Amino acid sequence: MRIRKGMIVRVIKGNHKGSEGKILFVFPKDNKAIVEGVNFIKRAVRPTQGNPSGGYTEKEAPIHLSNLMLVQKGQTTRIGFKVLDDGSKVRIGKKTGEEIEL
Repeated sequence: MRIRKGMIVRVIKGNHKGSEGKILFVFPKDNKAIVEGVNFIKRAVRPTQGNPSGGYTEKEAPIHLSNLMLVQKGQTTRIGFKVLDDGSKVRIGKKTGEEIEL
């Protein structure tokens, strides 16, 4: 899994193409992620004691990981791996060659 919670990503395909946001949740089993402020859906809510009128609420829906790309220094970049001299493996941005924080 190359994309992780907390990363800033850009949507590269679909109805929300060009939108950017922070990843809130990742679902590795489904290869999907929820991005903050992107792909809103409306859900009906039943009346409860806390919300006696019920109605509709909006929330973010998951997006497939193939439609997301990491944003690093304002550019989208692919994610690669690099083995350091001490034998540890780090993730790098392919365009910039810099290590990815997180």
